[in-house]
Amino acid sequence: MDPQRIAEGDPCLGGTDQDDGSGQAPDPDTSAAWDVTIHQAVAVANIPTLLMVLVQLTGETRWIEEPYAVSRTRGMADNDTGDLPPELQQQIRGAAAEALVRWHSGDEVAIPRPDPDLITRMLAWSMGDRVPVEYGEFLQEELAVGVGERAAPAPLQAPGGFRVVVIGAGISGVAACARFLRLGLDVTVLEKSDDLGGVWRENHYPGAGVDTPSHLYSFSFAPHDWSQYFAGRDEIHAYIQTVAAEHGVREHVRLGCEVTRVSYDEQRSRWTIETQGIDGTTGVESADLVISCVGAFNPPVVPALPGLGDFQGRAFHSTQWPQGLSLSGKRVALIGNGATAMQVAPAIADQVERLTIFQRSPQWVQPFEKFKQKVPDAVRLLFREVPLYRAWYRLRLEWIFHDKLYRSLQRDPDWADCRTAINKANAGHRDYFTEYIRQEIGDRTDLLDKVVPDYPPFGKRMLLDNGWFRTVTKHNVDLVTDAIAEVRPHAVVTSEGDAFEVDALVFATGFDVVRFISTYEVVGRDGRRLRDVWDDIDCRAYLGLAVPGFPNFFTLYGPNTQTGHGGSLIHTVEAQIDYIESLLCQLFERRLTSVECRQAVYDDYAKRVDDMHAGLIWSHPAMSTYYRNTHNRVVVINPFRNLDYWHMTRRADLDDYIVDRREEVS
Repeated sequence: MDPQRIAEGDPCLGGTDQDDGSGQAPDPDTSAAWDVTIHQAVAVANIPTLLMVLVQLTGETRWIEEPYAVSRTRGMADNDTGDLPPELQQQIRGAAAEALVRWHSGDEVAIPRPDPDLITRMLAWSMGDRVPVEYGEFLQEELAVGVGERAAPAPLQAPGGFRVVVIGAGISGVAACARFLRLGLDVTVLEKSDDLGGVWRENHYPGAGVDTPSHLYSFSFAPHDWSQYFAGRDEIHAYIQTVAAEHGVREHVRLGCEVTRVSYDEQRSRWTIETQGIDGTTGVESADLVISCVGAFNPPVVPALPGLGDFQGRAFHSTQWPQGLSLSGKRVALIGNGATAMQVAPAIADQVERLTIFQRSPQWVQPFEKFKQKVPDAVRLLFREVPLYRAWYRLRLEWIFHDKLYRSLQRDPDWADCRTAINKANAGHRDYFTEYIRQEIGDRTDLLDKVVPDYPPFGKRMLLDNGWFRTVTKHNVDLVTDAIAEVRPHAVVTSEGDAFEVDALVFATGFDVVRFISTYEVVGRDGRRLRDVWDDIDCRAYLGLAVPGFPNFFTLYGPNTQTGHGGSLIHTVEAQIDYIESLLCQLFERRLTSVECRQAVYDDYAKRVDDMHAGLIWSHPAMSTYYRNTHNRVVVINPFRNLDYWHMTRRADLDDYIVDRREEVS
């Protein structure tokens, strides 16, 4: 690799992450080595992505014309060959290798920034799908971010003494702290645990991993050399730790410091943060701006089953999996069958004597094409050394996992069989997933009534098949659909009176998701408690961020921000941080110090959210879901397209807020 290009920060080169030891990629530092290794890399690269790289490197749009039309990407598949004939694949690979060799030798990128029309045309061609031109500007920015061309944020001219406190050192907290440090702000992160990482610190159960592609589940400012297409828990946790260290976050995190109460001091226009250490000592912090990053999947929920206290074996929630626990030869009860259970069950089924799964309702599950698949070393080289390849691969993933499904999740009022599907496309999804289930369970057709849901696909969180259906067909696995009546010292008893002897109880029963910010008390203007404003479970926030009566208090990944139709939590969180940066920039330019969301803006946004949900699948009455509270209001899911939310958060409008100036900041 040309040392001068690296030293000058050539944006076309991107990151230089080192191999993590799981594979040794060839050294591309010499021209001869590059020539050899790039041919090896493109020989196994994704064809639709290579076509996009060719268009930009060569400037020739013939690569998005016949005869290079790839097939429509189905489901979550990468569509690596595009279903093109072998001779065309070879032609594309050869041309891509030659173009990359020339680029490595110094040739300029012919089309460094495709215009909105071209970039939407390119993405549509790479997907074999329709992409509306309204996505053009969004795609331009995402591509610029992917190749490292997004300008670093300029330091803000904050008033003297202006201080930010971030609560929580998970993914959101690390992202927020990293950005605020780059903005030149004084920031402290308070974390109750003994290490950072959030859910990836807490969840270390067998099989734990991400169900979003690794290359999407990463910060835009920190591309990573992922070893798997869908990373496991340890690699994700290590990634967060690495990002925190490399971006100076770790020095600003105070571990073992639990926030118990946050209250607004109206006289001083500042927040008082009360804390408690692991050793019981208490403390008080003061801040001008508070960012809550405690997330939604916290705290864990364990059902109050009769007799649970009398159980003589090990009993624990999946987040509290005992270190070094061996289940070999044990009889294990797994209570729950959501995302966590679908990872745990296949991971332990072959170790235990018997696994009894207690299922409340069946789940729709998608085929998981690249489950546990390692990224080939040669392709990892492309991701590391060719930002255009990495950026286009990520951009295709964004379409697959973001807005591609959105239009099929609208409820058609004229659709006849509205209980099991909501429109024609959704009925097609149902047929596809049902056939997949039939194939997976094989001759165990006795399980069909237990495993095929009777509600529309995507009505609940869509899960990925880690081997779930094949697991429930194993000789030592029981799938029980009767409710649990009680727990005895050595057994679980159902409502039908069936007793299952067990040695361990594993609760994969989820979290108190609808009660956002339930781990500490927040008191705003006039002594108003946030819990009361939200009527405990009816949580709302403007853009998922702001609530009237709580100046300079924002919640990342707050109410109605999870993308139910697909997407990455990190993408949403970074959009919210962009918005807060825009707010602060405008505040400081006008010598202001605080913002408070206007009630009318808050109410109007909440109405828009509810009105949108009325026409979407997540309000469908045929199923229960953690997306809704007990009033059947959807409080977790964002009803807008990712494109719409991106537009909403690009630049803050100060007219949406009551602004204030504090004369003296201390």
